[in-house]
Amino acid sequence: MTTSTARIIHRTIQRDWRAVYAFAARPENMPLWASGLAAGLTRDGEDWIADGGPIGNVRVRFAPPNDFGVIDHRVTLPDGRVVDNALRVVPNGDGAEVMFTLLRQPDMDDTAFESDAAHIARDLETLKRVMEDKESPR
Repeated sequence: MTTSTARIIHRTIQRDWRAVYAFAARPENMPLWASGLAAGLTRDGEDWIADGGPIGNVRVRFAPPNDFGVIDHRVTLPDGRVVDNALRVVPNGDGAEVMFTLLRQPDMDDTAFESDAAHIARDLETLKRVMEDKESPR
């Protein structure tokens, strides 16, 4: 059995965790904070299709709505590879902690891993700004 190098990237958000989850879990809202999905998602049955840029369209399947803050999603790349992403929103006092577990893929070098981690950190920072903005969705 082998395991991958993992890094948990998180942000504390000063907003009730349920509001953060309700906003972040909606695929329609993801272009507002998840830059990799900036082109938007199109529903295709239980899946969503995202423009993967130079690699082509990717298929995304999200965990069903739940009371636990789980926004896990499975991404199927055009070449058939599957990447499972763990994304959680949990209570932290009156606010929320949003955590993404980045797993290093087998073909990923150190530079690519660090680049992915930085990308996720920027996205979570954007989510924080959106959710803490007084004009953000409630």
